[in-house]
Amino acid sequence: MKIYTKSGDKGETGLIDGTRISKDNQRIIAYGSVDELNSSIGLAVSTLNSNHKKNLFSDIVSILSHVQNDLFIIGSDLADPRYSELDRSEAPQATANMVSALESTIDNCETELTPIRFFIIPGGSIGSSLIHLSRTIARRAETNVVSLSKKQKINPNIITYLNRLSDLLFVITRLVNKRQEVEDIAWRVS
Repeated sequence: MKIYTKSGDKGETGLIDGTRISKDNQRIIAYGSVDELNSSIGLAVSTLNSNHKKNLFSDIVSILSHVQNDLFIIGSDLADPRYSELDRSEAPQATANMVSALESTIDNCETELTPIRFFIIPGGSIGSSLIHLSRTIARRAETNVVSLSKKQKINPNIITYLNRLSDLLFVITRLVNKRQEVEDIAWRVS
């Protein structure tokens, strides 16, 4: 099977249900930004795995790898316009349990951190910086999904998941810096 089909050469693409829509449709923008988020997390995972002290981040890599799988589910959920009419047991979908798992992970990660009393500028270590980048992409993905939800019915768990994911990524940025003994960068008014 060839990777190119030429079916999108005129600016359209197919959804899971076979519907053809323009590549600038809000649904495509929404799940495209989720795909971008997944790719950026993959870059962060690769960077953390390349650290000479691999055990330092093995739990974080595991968390982020699980998130990447969740994001495939979310992308699939967004690529199917039949949310309200589909027997959801037929297709993967974002669930409240996925959101609860993120919340539990955030709580566990925060036990290793001291409370912050300042705004943090993205940066510190390379790993932390890459996860900050993923966090901002998560925010954009969430915004794109919210825009879609104003036009079409979607699974509401997707918005909640992306919101909670950006919180998790923020906590992980701090954890990566802490484990590398790199200070978070405090925002200071000049």
